[in-house]
Amino acid sequence: MSTELEYSATLTGASFMFYEFKQVVSLRLKGFSEQEIRQKVLSENLFQYKVSASLKRGLPSILRRVEILDETLCQMILEQSLETGRLINLYAIMKTDRLFFEFMNEVIREKLQANDYLLEKKDINLYFTSKSEQDEGVAGWTEQTVTKLKNVIQRIILEAGILKDKKTGELSRILIDDQLKQHLIHIGDIAFVKAMGE
Repeated sequence: MSTELEYSATLTGASFMFYEFKQVVSLRLKGFSEQEIRQKVLSENLFQYKVSASLKRGLPSILRRVEILDETLCQMILEQSLETGRLINLYAIMKTDRLFFEFMNEVIREKLQANDYLLEKKDINLYFTSKSEQDEGVAGWTEQTVTKLKNVIQRIILEAGILKDKKTGELSRILIDDQLKQHLIHIGDIAFVKAMGE
């Protein structure tokens, strides 16, 4: 479980980044080490970014996400549907980012369980208020950081297919491929399956 992780604001530089995530997974399966992947991505500008600062900011998060995946999940990303790949990316973000996992678990899961398909601004604001009351690190974040995190969280759940429309806040249930669901349960990560609303 991600409770041993500290709360962090690293998501501000990482977001969903599925295209980049998939490329790094592919390199890992080809046997490249983390150091070689880092070098290759930066020297060949594999993500095709115009600004290398964005690349340097997002890459550590992607490497962390790929690092927690087992061989089966890596294979699934490259061989299964785009939807399955996106959900594995979502899982990897939750697994490496406590703030995001708790948002999924405490806000999204609870809403879907209650058949409440509306994510309002106040839901996100309340979540951040409660976290800043629970944790002095979160309480010390600037308003700008918090605003950016709120936007990134919305963008991630939008790209994952949980948030249908950012303007209306309409949520939708995602269907987790059975093979993926069984694998996550098998490796002891049922909490993450539940956090996705299953």
